Amino acid sequence: MQARPSRIDYGTNRRGDTMVRRQWIPGGIPRAIVLIVHGIAEHAGRYEAVGRQFAEAGYGAVGIDQRGHGASGGRRRHIERFDEFLDDVEDQMAEIRAIGVPVVLLGHSMGGLISTAYCLSDRPLPDRLVLSGPALGAGMPQWQKTAALKLAQLRPTFEPRLPFDTAVLSRDPAVGEAYLADPLIQPSATVGLVSEIIRTAESTASRVHELSVPTLCLHGGADELVPAAASEVLEGLPGVERRVLPGLRHEIFNEPEGADIVGQVIDWLDASV
Repeated sequence: MQARPSRIDYGTNRRGDTMVRRQWIPGGIPRAIVLIVHGIAEHAGRYEAVGRQFAEAGYGAVGIDQRGHGASGGRRRHIERFDEFLDDVEDQMAEIRAIGVPVVLLGHSMGGLISTAYCLSDRPLPDRLVLSGPALGAGMPQWQKTAALKLAQLRPTFEPRLPFDTAVLSRDPAVGEAYLADPLIQPSATVGLVSEIIRTAESTASRVHELSVPTLCLHGGADELVPAAASEVLEGLPGVERRVLPGLRHEIFNEPEGADIVGQVIDWLDASV
């Protein structure tokens, strides 16, 4: 199916900050619409190939630059309450739901944590949940977690700038080069945001057995940023299919096999939506 070119539009969130939204629209009535929730320090524009592939398969796709990220408003890479991310997902889902087709929530990394936490909340649920390397845990030593939580109490907007090796993203060097050259990306976050991620990851992981939305979880077996062990809590849960992809790093959709991985998601949706 021929996909129309992606379209960018603008709205506001509940705080009145600008929210940038990218849409990939199929040529006919969509079988479902996929709401893409990106990871920390990135933006929805990095999912151009993913959104286009969904549209070509007959699925609409919508990706928002989360508050404080990309071209959306808000303090850069900072959050006061993790629920603010959930507010934005809820508002986008309400608009999508009004179209009258099934809604799929797809979250990568921190976006996977947001999406899982959303599906465990009392908010209106999507019809399907897809997770890519969800940050339900992280390869962070306990002392670093403790330090981040304490520092966040004192200086929540402090943003340490630490070295970041883009090789953890993908085996394709061009992905790392594009990441570093992207003016909308700064590979860092405030300790306030980090502390909210830590707290939410722990509380969400302890409740994943309550998931009621049919779920597909894909995790790179060579993911060093969010190790595959982080999603082990989903293994064997009713209604959850978890696949560990050998040799793939953190951004599975940006690996050389990325189109095949998106194809796996499409095949799963074709069989279940």
